[in-house]
Amino acid sequence: MKTLIIVAHPNLEQSKVNRTWMNRLQQEENVMVHNLYSHYPTFEIDVKKEQQLLLEHDRIVFQFPFYWYSSPALLKQWQDLVLTYGWAYGTEGTKLRGKDLMLSISTGGPEASYQAGGYNNFSMSELTKPFQATANLTGMRFLPTFTKQGVRFFTDEQVQESAEELVRHLKLKY
Repeated sequence: MKTLIIVAHPNLEQSKVNRTWMNRLQQEENVMVHNLYSHYPTFEIDVKKEQQLLLEHDRIVFQFPFYWYSSPALLKQWQDLVLTYGWAYGTEGTKLRGKDLMLSISTGGPEASYQAGGYNNFSMSELTKPFQATANLTGMRFLPTFTKQGVRFFTDEQVQESAEELVRHLKLKY
């Protein structure tokens, strides 16, 4: 199985967790790490190139920090431009059918903040419904999300362990 990790972090150099995850994933066989902000600093996305990358992989993973209850802006723009009608969805849009979609998310806030009655009032599952709907519309299987919360308080050891957990999560058979 070939996996494409689409990393979307606007300040990756300042992110201990997402940078560590990305570096660790680059060591895995059959895993391609694709950093959107380094490829498209001006937000001018090469749609054909991105669509070709999707075609070449079986599992697609969106890795990002949770910003304002969603992904950073470039990943949203990527979705708007790359997942087009007639290609990704619609009667002729079958290119992604049967592929897997997974999220790999970090939050600065603790897990208790993301639940009914918590600071944010909603669970991560509720807040990621648009990604689940995207998988549904494009005929992809939405796999369990890898989430690490409260990462701004992680020690270096916890950051490293979270990277290993992510690798194990990606290797699970669903």
